[in-house]
Amino acid sequence: MADILILHDSDTVAVALRPLAAGDRLRVAGHDLVVRDSVPRGHKVALGDLPAGADVIKYGEPIGRSTALIPAGAWVHTHNVTTNLGPSLSYHYDPRPDLPGPGTPTRTFRGFRRASGQVGVRNDLYIVPTVGCINSLCAAMAQQFEADHGGRGSFDSIVVTRHPYGCSQLGGDLDMTRRILRDVAAHPNAGGVLVVGLGCENNQIDELRAGMGDVDPARVRFLVAQEVDDELEAAAGLLDDLNRAAASDTREDVPISALRVGLKCGGSDGFSGITANPLIGRFADWLVGQGGSAVLTEVPEMFGAEHLLMARSRDEETFTGVVELIDGFKDYFRRYGQPIYENPSPGNKAGGISTLEEKSLGCTQKSGTSRVEDVLAYGERVRRPGLSLLRAPGNDLVSSSALASAGCQIVLFSTGRGTPFGTYVPTVKIASTSELAARKPRWIDFDAGQLLDVPMDQVADRFCDLILDVVTGLPTCNERYGMQEIAIFKDGVTE
Repeated sequence: MADILILHDSDTVAVALRPLAAGDRLRVAGHDLVVRDSVPRGHKVALGDLPAGADVIKYGEPIGRSTALIPAGAWVHTHNVTTNLGPSLSYHYDPRPDLPGPGTPTRTFRGFRRASGQVGVRNDLYIVPTVGCINSLCAAMAQQFEADHGGRGSFDSIVVTRHPYGCSQLGGDLDMTRRILRDVAAHPNAGGVLVVGLGCENNQIDELRAGMGDVDPARVRFLVAQEVDDELEAAAGLLDDLNRAAASDTREDVPISALRVGLKCGGSDGFSGITANPLIGRFADWLVGQGGSAVLTEVPEMFGAEHLLMARSRDEETFTGVVELIDGFKDYFRRYGQPIYENPSPGNKAGGISTLEEKSLGCTQKSGTSRVEDVLAYGERVRRPGLSLLRAPGNDLVSSSALASAGCQIVLFSTGRGTPFGTYVPTVKIASTSELAARKPRWIDFDAGQLLDVPMDQVADRFCDLILDVVTGLPTCNERYGMQEIAIFKDGVTE
């Protein structure tokens, strides 16, 4: 393996593929580079002298500017680099008509075709509390079901979508909670759904149900705990009904165009934008080419790379939607008096990421190279094939849950630092390094670190095979170990 990696011909920094020590001599473009500092693996080293105020280039794009002279061979990180991003930016529509859009499917997978026309990749049971004060009650309902049926019954998994909201919420804040819970109840991965209310909460079950439209009463049932004498007995009867309805569900061949995949990264490091995220981007392009849908979120982690996404807009209306997505999230930061560019996190910095631009340029590689077809509000569901952008924060739990609630049957989640988290749909964890994959086998489903030694085409084929296995029933780590969570975005007053 080489000592450093240069990602683009115009880059002024390279990524250390091993820890570098002061005095190491590296051969770069036909001449020697003497390392001046200790440079951790995954961090950056200057390829030449960078004067104070000079743009630092990685991925062929500026990731910030130097705050002092950075000599050739020096460690380049937060101590000598700062962001170029300002509070407000203006954008210009410059269409690129040559970008690929949704294609025609040639592949199939075996999924569950629902009465609504949607396709699920799992036959799960969801128990959905309308309010946080009955989370434990809903968990007891799930435990009783497992005891009565000797396990999961007709279902692949039993997921209780615990959350702390539903009461003491007002206005748009309550609307967001309702929107997500409605999305959960309508998710195609659910073979059965029991929505449980307490009875006195703001999030009244009748109003929640009214916004769901037509529901299949054989698949979605409702229970208000205060209206029955024995809520566990009442729940047991309803869950038995759902179990019987799901017993006849079988997989059938469906076109790969029915697949909707969420794109997410968490705990990124200096290799995330080199291995795991480009691999996800390759799969996203393949899926779009098959007529499927990919959804990118984490809006704050588009800051600094948003111009690249805007340039891929399918038309001027979509471009305007992307601009509003970016500017609207900046306004959200301003409304609370918080700094817009307070990213990356301590873990990101420890892994080698110095500025938000650097993080965003690596993060957005998950979207591949296809056209941006649509922009979705938080809680909205995928409307058209191809690549969509979704409004949600960078927070792992909230953004992963938002992707699932947009109708994504699975989430592809790259990580450089590692996390056990998975949302309520299968969450495929992709490690940016082989070391992480080997160290955390209960967390990681795929090792993208092999891209440092193996050609992308070979690794992408293996990755595609894994995803097709997952959507056909292979459990992911988060499913095998019961790491199935939900988190809802909060933006409002609590009474």
